[in-house]
Amino acid sequence: MKIVRTCIYPKDIQCITGRSERYGRKLLNTMKLHFGKQKHQFITSEEFAEYSGIKLKIVNEYLRKVS
Repeated sequence: MKIVRTCIYPKDIQCITGRSERYGRKLLNTMKLHFGKQKHQFITSEEFAEYSGIKLKIVNEYLRKVS
């Protein structure tokens, strides 16, 4: 069984949304503020799905493919 990553990086956001990697970094920082996280903490796939409105199943399928 293959382990699926649970944290989201700017490159993941770029590939999922079709936007730039810079947009991905900005969005991660915005989500950290939204969820009350500190700068060094990660955003999970569940939090990304909730914030972006993209179904968790789609996010996890992408992470499974690239992992």
